Amino acid sequence: MEESRIHRINELYHKSQKEGLTLEEKEEQTRLRAEYVAAVRANLRGTLNNVSIVEPDGSITELAKQKKEHLN
Repeated sequence: MEESRIHRINELYHKSQKEGLTLEEKEEQTRLRAEYVAAVRANLRGTLNNVSIVEPDGSITELAKQKKEHLN
């Protein structure tokens, strides 16, 4: 997510605490927060897909492959 959008989320938060938001600003805040959460989730999924687990027997299991096996 772009830094400018994160900055706008923070601006809207601070304004809501000081003086309140208009209906349009509340809608913008909701939309921006949803975009932020989606970006964080996508980043976390990408990170977890690159995690490997070293099993007690020394073998390596990639978390992404393990997830696919459980889905089948």
